[in-house]
Amino acid sequence: MEGIMMRYREKYAVAVRTAGQEIVTEVFDYRGLTGSEKIGNMPVVRGMFRFAESLVLGMRTLEFSASFFEEEDEAQEKKAGKKDAGMGLTVVFAIVLAVGIFMVLPYYISVFFQRFFVSQTAAALLEGAVRLAVFIGYVAAISLMPDIRRVYMYHGAEHKCINCIERGLDLNVENVKKCSRQHRRCGTSFLLTVMLVSIVFFLFIRVESGPVRLLLRILFVPVIAGVSYEFIRLAGRTENAFVLFLGRPGMWLQNLTTREPDDSMIEVGIASVEAVFDWRSFVEQIRQEDKDVI
Repeated sequence: MEGIMMRYREKYAVAVRTAGQEIVTEVFDYRGLTGSEKIGNMPVVRGMFRFAESLVLGMRTLEFSASFFEEEDEAQEKKAGKKDAGMGLTVVFAIVLAVGIFMVLPYYISVFFQRFFVSQTAAALLEGAVRLAVFIGYVAAISLMPDIRRVYMYHGAEHKCINCIERGLDLNVENVKKCSRQHRRCGTSFLLTVMLVSIVFFLFIRVESGPVRLLLRILFVPVIAGVSYEFIRLAGRTENAFVLFLGRPGMWLQNLTTREPDDSMIEVGIASVEAVFDWRSFVEQIRQEDKDVI
């Protein structure tokens, strides 16, 4: 709410624009769910944990930002950690709701239309198409809500700040405004990749029992998330034309999940970056590398 979270290695910062127009920034330590560097470096497995960690951090930062817009006693309760159990239940509910909307619902819609298909492959492709339609429709629908529109504007500010320093520019409002609000490592691209990868996975689930098929789909969600993470990680590091082509739909979808921010939102993004990352050294390194190439 009215803020941006930036994570770098084992720290993350949350910058929030309060009702009094002050930018409040706090830095937190976070070592992940595994606590093991070995597990954190295992392909696919690391993606499963990154997915879970993003949910945990998302709820933590949401509660932190919300505390600035609630009554004082409620804010104190949150800061005292009295609602940790409630946060855990919220995360669980969010996961169950997401699985229900984006996995279970498309499955049953495809089952309804299976009477018109002889091929299981055709039915699986129909299910995938329904899943994509539900996901994109959901993203588009919530973008009409004023509060979500502001979230999308802050999302745009986040991307523009990162793109600014990755282009080797000084991190200030004017430079940030010139940068793209799309980014290859965006969570939107990750979620769309999950939807697309699930189509491929589910093509190979060939069992007669409907309940078993549904159960296998749910059980495969962490694996699909892990594979999708590896693709997004690769897309963020490579200039391979084919990989970039495969990532293009995710970049297009970011036109829905990001909006052009105003200057005050960009200032919040800059504050969150500066709290955890030495962008000046990073930019200087990029400029030096460019000189060496020339």
